[in-house]
Amino acid sequence: MEKNLKTRILLAEDDENLGSLLQEYLHARNYEADWLSNGEKAFKAFERNHYDICILDVMMPVKDGFTLATEIRMLNRDIPIVFLTAKSMKEDVLEGFGIGADDYITKPFSMEELIFRIEAIMRRIKGGVETKDNTYEIGAFKFDTQKQSLICGDFNQKLTTKETDLLKLLCINMNRVLERNFALKAIWIDDNYFNARSMDVYITKLRKYFKEDPRVQIINVHGKGYKLVVDSNQKGE
Repeated sequence: MEKNLKTRILLAEDDENLGSLLQEYLHARNYEADWLSNGEKAFKAFERNHYDICILDVMMPVKDGFTLATEIRMLNRDIPIVFLTAKSMKEDVLEGFGIGADDYITKPFSMEELIFRIEAIMRRIKGGVETKDNTYEIGAFKFDTQKQSLICGDFNQKLTTKETDLLKLLCINMNRVLERNFALKAIWIDDNYFNARSMDVYITKLRKYFKEDPRVQIINVHGKGYKLVVDSNQKGE
């Protein structure tokens, strides 16, 4: 890959061991990564340089990750932001998504998990199936995230907020596994048993809607999560 085509990442992490390790790993995976040790340095770097995505630790000296993200959003409201947090408090997660986080990862996490999240976000930005009017094409269906509707010919299903959020996550990860725990934390905030059962109910509802086009399937991936797939070799109704 040409150097100028590499995804450039702003990494703000005050733990020197973790920051250095993450930067090395990202470089090894063909990303460019600028690592800054506090929020103030990271914001100055953001002002000077172009980045494709920001990975921000929540708890940092001088300027915390939430404050940094708010300031970054004032300069660029569209750049993807992923929070790294050692906390699992509901309020912290809600605050992160309220600022406009695209994702968050709770420490400790695997390097592969971080790469998975980055790739999912960059696929969405660089030619994913979402259009500027917030719609997705899923086989014969048109999914409108703003109107919370799923349309296929005369079929017009109004979706609940959770159905919309869950289907959007499936679309962002089209043809790849949507991790069960990530979906639970992103939508239900807590991945406890009762929320997991609730998500199963929503998956069943979405499958029922997609019966209008047999090419569209939501597949169970045992021990991992779900995958939204469209069989392009099968003819639609």
